[in-house]
Amino acid sequence: MTAISGKVVAITGASSGIGEATARLLAEHGAAVVLGARRAERLDDLARDIRDRGGRAISCATDVARREDLERLVGQAVAEFGRLDVLVSNAGISKIGPVSELDVDGWSAMIDVNLRGVLHGIAAALPVFRRQGHGHLVTTVSTSGLKIVPTQAVYAATKNAVRTLLEGLRQESTDGVLRTTAVSPGVVRTELADSIENPQVREQIRRNMDEFAIAPEAVARVIAFAIEQPHDIEIGEITIRPTVQG
Repeated sequence: MTAISGKVVAITGASSGIGEATARLLAEHGAAVVLGARRAERLDDLARDIRDRGGRAISCATDVARREDLERLVGQAVAEFGRLDVLVSNAGISKIGPVSELDVDGWSAMIDVNLRGVLHGIAAALPVFRRQGHGHLVTTVSTSGLKIVPTQAVYAATKNAVRTLLEGLRQESTDGVLRTTAVSPGVVRTELADSIENPQVREQIRRNMDEFAIAPEAVARVIAFAIEQPHDIEIGEITIRPTVQG
């Protein structure tokens, strides 16, 4: 992963799970990481731990539903490290449950974080990438958008919207400046289940995690693989799931 050394990478949803694992792995391989999430105290602790281990890291409290927060995250990366090479849009929530429950507030929250949050990141990072002449958008999507199952209809819709967005952006960006990568994990041991309010669905997701979920570090390695490719190579989409996941 020597190609990662020296890169400047901003990561949303960095306070735990896939985001935290990605930050630690990239920092270990010489990247400067800019950590964004809503839980500022956990971000600060993570950034401090990375620095204590010899890495470069700063934190920036970030709610991806707020466009100005993404602009601040990207701005801090440029101010502190001189540029931004990669934006990892990893923040996500899963207010899943049957559509018949009519959890309109939950639907709106998923749209705000899972879709609008990615758009806010693109709006903040793309002008920087254009000025630099290079940049890479890596976005956490989900296998929920590949295999549609009951209780995940709206969640899957937000993820498929992001997949469509990235493919359209890719086709608009064949001048060699921008790379896009969609990473679709299956069941991963994260805190995602904590955002599920339906108790039956939440417990089922937690059982799946206990029985066969993969570690977030596995997804971090996939993200690192995409980032370390030469600028003329784009890894457009990667699916990573437990071998036993149906």
